[in-house]
Amino acid sequence: MDTPKGTHIRRIPPALPLPTHIDHGPGAEEATHTAAATWGMPDFVFQQAEHASKGSGRRELGDRLLLAGHRGAVVQVKARTITPKSDAQEIAWIQKVAAKTMSQAKGTVRQLRMLPADMVNGRDRILQVDGNAFEWLAVFLLDHPHVPRDTVVSWQPLGMPAIALTRRDWDFLFDQLRSTTAVLDYLFRAASEPAAPLGDEPVRYYELAAADADAAPRAIDTEPVGAGGTLCSTPQLPQAPAGNDGTNVHRVLRIILEDIALTPLDEPMTELNRFTVLSDLDRVPVSARAEWGHLLLDMLRDVPEVPEGHCKWRFRRMLYEDSTRQLIVGAATRFDRTIQVAFTAYVPLRHHEVTTRTGRTDESSTLGVLLTPPRRDGRPWDTSTVRVHGDLEIPPKDLKIYSDVWNRAFEDGEVVDHNRAEQPPAAPAAG
Repeated sequence: MDTPKGTHIRRIPPALPLPTHIDHGPGAEEATHTAAATWGMPDFVFQQAEHASKGSGRRELGDRLLLAGHRGAVVQVKARTITPKSDAQEIAWIQKVAAKTMSQAKGTVRQLRMLPADMVNGRDRILQVDGNAFEWLAVFLLDHPHVPRDTVVSWQPLGMPAIALTRRDWDFLFDQLRSTTAVLDYLFRAASEPAAPLGDEPVRYYELAAADADAAPRAIDTEPVGAGGTLCSTPQLPQAPAGNDGTNVHRVLRIILEDIALTPLDEPMTELNRFTVLSDLDRVPVSARAEWGHLLLDMLRDVPEVPEGHCKWRFRRMLYEDSTRQLIVGAATRFDRTIQVAFTAYVPLRHHEVTTRTGRTDESSTLGVLLTPPRRDGRPWDTSTVRVHGDLEIPPKDLKIYSDVWNRAFEDGEVVDHNRAEQPPAAPAAG
């Protein structure tokens, strides 16, 4: 890479080793799953819970699925299990397998749109997947000991985006971004570009990352978040790998995601609710996660420093570019019933205020995440979440109570709030 300080060399390691206890083909599928579950989240990697027999009228869905938010990828892993032949023969084999793979991926999406299927994620939890709820992408993923140089794969149009990668490309993307949402966003973006030679995905990544770094931020209205809104922007694709600053603060968000993933669910909560909350939180831009980690740790250090019987709150709010998704993260001195009720009022209040200003109530959602000092040893903090969507129909009397409590608290200076309208966030918030 050419940089203002000269040429920078980034060495891309080989793909993860294949497991030794299973055959090559299934081993390549397992290694692909492991990379996505380890560097992303196991909650976003799926395969069919039970294979249906073809005689039942339903086709077997043997693909791996990558799902986050409203985007999904059908991932078909193909391995060259014999000694490679001449370059010309290998290219012909790759083209043949890719064409078949893409056709199978199209069939998988068609089947999921006709009939939802139970899929099991990397934590062995079942989620019913309705293909109509997702925007789909097909991924042909090749495990090959020696791909002939400059091999560009082609296939018939599928009616949806599609991309061909090597397993090394796949591992690079997940190691670089450490976010399933970010990887899916990249794959959709790259699929709209001219096809790259197999094995050259890191080259394309850095070309797009350099373009992002040079792009001027777009103008965004900060009014929906109210007074004090700050416009911030970071590149969609970071040039430095996630966590490259050596502090590991980017892992703060991963720990919060794990807290949510491991929390037992009580009725009426479902795995779909959990998937939605995890997807919302995983949307935090990769380039901003280290700064967010620093801020959250600072909040946790700060909130206990109050007199006995008092409580201090600190918040950051982020409104995404389309103004329909809001994320609130905060910290409080302690967690008890009073704090729970107060936070459960704060999130709907801010949701109502934003949707009143935007007029996009039905399509809007707000996720609130509250960190508090741990109530038992062995944990860095306790995590609580509240998510609301659409028109909450808050009675005017309750709305006045919420506003009187929280907005007066801000006026009196008892709560620190960082209002931010962002695409996406990056710069530290003041004070």
